[in-house]
Amino acid sequence: MRIAMSIFREIPPTAGWSLSLTRFLNCCAGKTPGSLRQDFKDLLNIPYAQIATSGTVAFYVILETLKKISRKMTVVIPSYICPLVPLAIKRAGLTVEICDVARDSFDYDYQQLRDICSASGDILAILAVHLGGIPVSFEKLTFIAQQYGAFIIEDCAQGLGAQYRDRLVGTLGDFSFFSLARGKGLTMYEGGTIATRHKEHAETIDETYHALITRDIFQETLKVIELLGYSIFYRPQLFWLAFNLPAIFWRLQHDEVRAFAEYFSIDFPMHCISSFRERIAHENFYRLKEEIDNQRRNALFYIKHLSDVKGLSIIKEYPQDRATYPYVTVVFDEAQQQKDALRVFAGKGLGVSRVYVSAIADYRYLKEIVPLRSCPNGRSLNTRAITLSTSTFLRERDLRAVVDIIKGLLCKNKK
Repeated sequence: MRIAMSIFREIPPTAGWSLSLTRFLNCCAGKTPGSLRQDFKDLLNIPYAQIATSGTVAFYVILETLKKISRKMTVVIPSYICPLVPLAIKRAGLTVEICDVARDSFDYDYQQLRDICSASGDILAILAVHLGGIPVSFEKLTFIAQQYGAFIIEDCAQGLGAQYRDRLVGTLGDFSFFSLARGKGLTMYEGGTIATRHKEHAETIDETYHALITRDIFQETLKVIELLGYSIFYRPQLFWLAFNLPAIFWRLQHDEVRAFAEYFSIDFPMHCISSFRERIAHENFYRLKEEIDNQRRNALFYIKHLSDVKGLSIIKEYPQDRATYPYVTVVFDEAQQQKDALRVFAGKGLGVSRVYVSAIADYRYLKEIVPLRSCPNGRSLNTRAITLSTSTFLRERDLRAVVDIIKGLLCKNKK
């Protein structure tokens, strides 16, 4: 199959929701009943939810809340995770500990997690990361956390609407946070949600939130402008300009971390979200089921056509769970196959990318924050995995093209 290479059609690497300019302008004029906070409370059937500047700020507020509840200082995170997570832990004055993921998985190596917890009496919390919208093995995680008196914080940045068995993620742990950033599905360009199922902690979270979050008209005005830009550029015809041009600039500077937009500051902004941006997300909340169904449809196409292909594996939901799949992660047997795939897909505009630039212990700018640990599974996953977009912009011919290219690469390598 011949694939045209053009800057005029680029599929986003994750299944972010499109936001039409018409809908953006309509939100300037109208207002629907209800609120985004109430949307989350109703969906999750929880007593407390609060809207934050970002998913990172939501996590940070939770950590600051836990410091009022416990004197423990260590937060356990997986070896394959967003660099913003350890930055939030450091800003809260807490200590990062790393546990490796299981082989070819986003989930923890639970034996190592048990060993870490048993060796320390200082584990404040364990972060349950539903990466790729795939719920972790919560029964195993809960057993270990209860055994060692640790809180569970759910990282649902990519998991809004995902289900662990018959329960939605965000309702399983003690606290949870969601991201409403660009490319994360439901979006207000940048935003997040704090949630807890524990009514007794709601007041403490609220006090912490209001003590930390202030108004910043300039920053919020900038985000409204960026949201307007998102409504214009988040479409295949224009996405290349917003996504690839900055990456090209940083690659010319030999800075892959910035090219992948993974260089962050510990001084991440914290300010109140305007009612306008909240309304944007609130008025799009009804799309949740339809968008997830579409993501899953595209994901299941990849899974159906690639699961039996020798030379790779796919990170999938566990039986009885329901992932949201903002992308599908394919793990090759060999690191060279990942390099070959990324090279072949470059410029084709089919939404093929990577999860992160590095395992979390290997970001040089985090070396004073993240302890150096032997994390062979996280490092191996990073060198062998690619992601396949499940964006609503994909056509069936795009899906088939991605599958055919991957099969062709593996067949070529066998010769």
